[in-house]
Amino acid sequence: MKLYNFFRSGTSHRLRIALNLKGLATDYVAVDLRTETHLKAAFKAINPQGFVPALDTGDQVLIQSPAIIEWLEEKYPTPALLPKDADARAHVRALAAIVGCDVHPINNRRILAYLRKHFGANEDAINAWCATWITEGFHAYEALLAADATRGAFSYGDTPTLADVYLIPQVESARRFKVDLTQWPLIAAVEVACMQLDAFKQAAPMQQPDAA
Repeated sequence: MKLYNFFRSGTSHRLRIALNLKGLATDYVAVDLRTETHLKAAFKAINPQGFVPALDTGDQVLIQSPAIIEWLEEKYPTPALLPKDADARAHVRALAAIVGCDVHPINNRRILAYLRKHFGANEDAINAWCATWITEGFHAYEALLAADATRGAFSYGDTPTLADVYLIPQVESARRFKVDLTQWPLIAAVEVACMQLDAFKQAAPMQQPDAA
């Protein structure tokens, strides 16, 4: 399989974690967003949206990280990223959606570029924008962690789940936008647990071949 991604992309980061947790190796194909490689015809032929990540399975090209991760869970069910119980699965999916639906989309590169170009936002304004939505999402995430009396070391239970796959790249992004992470001790503890695992360590942005 070929993984088209960018080292600092949060969606690419989450997919790298999921692939690592599943024990799946891919050929790393760097798509440099800084030089707008993703907008050129060669990459648009792979993904018409011009987004990373994209996963070429050999039979098809999969796009959109939630869809790719669901495909991985169905195609390679062990180790599972979702609990067996339906109620627990809904809880884990909700945690992941806080990041994937409500925080990340309004803080991604194209949104920030639009704010810079059309509203004259400087870097302080960009950081404040991102911090607003990260803080709102992380307050909710932290509250849900605190309410789970049976939670283990991770966002749910004693093994990493889909929630952690989404959370850790957003923590990395929060640092990049200078958000004070000490507000959320439970999230911080989950990050510590995750970063003890090779699957998370090896997926980190600065561990990628295109990191700079």
